[in-house]
Amino acid sequence: MGRRNKRKTIEQVEITAIAAEGKGLGRQDGKVVFVDYGIPGDVVDVRLTKHKKDYAEGSILRLIKPSELREDSFCKLFGLCGGCRWQHISYQQQITYKHGIVEESFRRIGKLTDYELQPILGCELTRGYRNKMEYTFSNQCWLTEEQIQSGDEIDRRALGFHVSGQARRVIDIEKCHLQDDLGNTIRNGINEFAKGNDISFYDHYLHEGFLRNLIIRNTTPGEVMLLLCVGQNDEVLIEKIMRFVKDNFKELTSINYVVNEKLNDTIYDLEVINYAGKDHIIEQLGDIKYRIGPKSFFQTNSHQAKLLFDLIVEFAAIEIEDVVYDLYCGIGSIGLYVAHLAQKVVGVETVPEAIEDAVLNMHLNGIKNTHFYAGSSERILSDDFLKENDRPDIVITDPPRAGMHKDVVQFLLRAEPKKIVYVSCNPVTQARDIQLLEEKYQLIKARPVDMFPHTYHVENVALLVRK
Repeated sequence: MGRRNKRKTIEQVEITAIAAEGKGLGRQDGKVVFVDYGIPGDVVDVRLTKHKKDYAEGSILRLIKPSELREDSFCKLFGLCGGCRWQHISYQQQITYKHGIVEESFRRIGKLTDYELQPILGCELTRGYRNKMEYTFSNQCWLTEEQIQSGDEIDRRALGFHVSGQARRVIDIEKCHLQDDLGNTIRNGINEFAKGNDISFYDHYLHEGFLRNLIIRNTTPGEVMLLLCVGQNDEVLIEKIMRFVKDNFKELTSINYVVNEKLNDTIYDLEVINYAGKDHIIEQLGDIKYRIGPKSFFQTNSHQAKLLFDLIVEFAAIEIEDVVYDLYCGIGSIGLYVAHLAQKVVGVETVPEAIEDAVLNMHLNGIKNTHFYAGSSERILSDDFLKENDRPDIVITDPPRAGMHKDVVQFLLRAEPKKIVYVSCNPVTQARDIQLLEEKYQLIKARPVDMFPHTYHVENVALLVRK
């Protein structure tokens, strides 16, 4: 199909499928070749970045014949910013591929074929759908080829996203199509003010500089939160920029900052200072309100989260006498959403701050039949835990991408709930776990949900029933 040459390229590779992480898949002399931004129907020359015995990886060096499925991207930074890797594919084709990723993962990893795979739930809003965006300040702006060739003097400070594959390089963003107009206006305003006032941007090599990260969140009721992360505890500069934000963006409900002098960007172990407004914002899905603080985790697509939660309710078919366990519960978002249907809900989450939020949300909604525990599921879930909280009739589990810990799988096999509703952002590890549960459970049905248009990520909900 193709041939290799001394320049570490493979020529005339035909892309025939979509593989893991949204890459195109082709073959050369029987070897699998994974190609960034390749889609079925493309014929490409590939610049190799990895060349192993059984497979190769690379990027498109030359697009010889474009696929009929290709479309023009709507963002001028497509291919540089690593956020939207599928802008060159129509949305209808995107969700077709995502449905196929779930089906293939279940078949190949879990050897699962005897179940109903329902049509994927697509997203009505495909732009401006994110309720949380995180931006990085850098004094080493990534220059495009056009900027380099212009010869113009360029301000190397940038506020935007990391370049795909370049952890320390940042692209200056004018418009992110996944955030609403207000979020873009706030980010651009802060960027211009900081540059105009000669405020230093963070140096990711030397780990010095003032402005470090910016987080903007919004909710469907219209509340907006800003969190500015700075790298130095300079009270004069903090007051200067926070005053600018407060005076110029009256739409903000909550204005906060955090001083991070560490080498990493994690803020969960740092104190967040509320500068103006409330120290939280309120989201609402259905009848349930959620108090979201600067460190809170919540689904980043609120509109689609409502559809996801309703699908969980449908699959679980909870009856009023049922005891429901909500594993990896976060701020209790799913558990609180289903609490009115059950006798009681028991939530378990590793992050203590998330459990604090869950308890606050429980009181905010006047819910009295939920109980939340902080700690890793594999350590908390035990026979004593079952005695204390009653054996579950239904388990809803929504683990991170790595899937459930093997001890959690064993706990479920011992607890023997009548149903397990498994929610996952990674169908590969979900399929693995479902195969482990087959000892006592049968996979009845599954349905993918698209939470992130223009990316290869897909959420999937699966129903398992005790044999």
